[in-house]
Amino acid sequence: MKPTPRFKRIFVIVMDSVGIGEAPDAIKFGDVGSHTLRHIAERMNGLHVPVLSKLGLSHIDQIPGVPRVEQPLAYFTKMQEASNGKDTMTGHWEIMGLQIDIPFKVFPDGFPDELMNELEQRTGRKMIGNKPASGTDILDELGQEHMNTGALIVYTSADSVIQIAAHEEVVPLDELYQICEIAREITLREEYMLGRVIARPFLGPPGNFKRTPNRHDYALKPYGRTVMNELKDAGFDVLAIGKISDIYDGEGVTKSLRTVSNMDGMDKLMETIQTDFTGLSFLNLVDFDALYGHRRDPIGYGKALEEFDNRLNEVLACLREDDLLVITADHGNDPIHAGTDHTREYVPLLIYSKSFTGQRELPVSKTFSDIGATVAHNFDVTMPQFGQSLLQELK
Repeated sequence: MKPTPRFKRIFVIVMDSVGIGEAPDAIKFGDVGSHTLRHIAERMNGLHVPVLSKLGLSHIDQIPGVPRVEQPLAYFTKMQEASNGKDTMTGHWEIMGLQIDIPFKVFPDGFPDELMNELEQRTGRKMIGNKPASGTDILDELGQEHMNTGALIVYTSADSVIQIAAHEEVVPLDELYQICEIAREITLREEYMLGRVIARPFLGPPGNFKRTPNRHDYALKPYGRTVMNELKDAGFDVLAIGKISDIYDGEGVTKSLRTVSNMDGMDKLMETIQTDFTGLSFLNLVDFDALYGHRRDPIGYGKALEEFDNRLNEVLACLREDDLLVITADHGNDPIHAGTDHTREYVPLLIYSKSFTGQRELPVSKTFSDIGATVAHNFDVTMPQFGQSLLQELK
């Protein structure tokens, strides 16, 4: 008979791309000088995030407008990514105990003709675009041609991803999803080895195209077992909110809750807090990255952080004594850095429970997997190969 977990429920929130300063190896990634949080705060003339302040955010690194409180409510530190990459999948997989040595491939000049030709042949539709682009800009550029011809809009980004956009009234969702499944099969090959295929449906007339919530990600399966697999197989709940299930291709997930925005994600989080379960609730808040980081919009990013902070009040109020809250990120995306790529940064780590009395600074984590190791330790399941549990440090 296994012992009762110290924390019945662990809530992990990933603030997608909220980095807190260049990593020691940032020079290898072209990211010297990056600091997502500080640069946002500077452009905002001070960031107003009182809850994150009370938890100890500016004790990790000083952020303009975020005071250092005398006694933080949370344990705090920052984490360095051990894997060779700075993308969403790499960061998330590492959080749950895996390490990526060979990075996923990126295509900054568009995809090879061989890939485009095979997609056209197997789907029966022409491909247009085939370049790095903003998801909204490319709709403005090619949406009308797509509606006139039925050709699919294909684009990429600084991530290891192929995105396929289609108007829902031109290409039915079922067909778009089937096309993306074909693309996923092709891009699993060694010469492509893409991390994700994303279906990007949209609606509306030319000049007013809007992407719909029917986005669907087709990710690689994690190459090994994660802490989520161990939890699920041991009979614990693993509630995946937002794009978490897509990132792990459903592996180790007992229930998936899709979201359409950061605030919808917070609504779903509150629903899980009101639910009686034993295990992990794992939330990704993608708007920080997709809407503001990649689009180099520090003001929008800052406002989104303030909106998130405001919702944290209700989260903290509703947590139980035997709940654990972990707030972190998966990489950086400095909105004043050159280009539109993610940035190789430390990520913040804030760990809170109403039962804590000894909150203090923790040593800098050498891998994001310290989170997965802590979760595994708490629920007494097989520990991941990477990471050290912090459970014994939490008093």
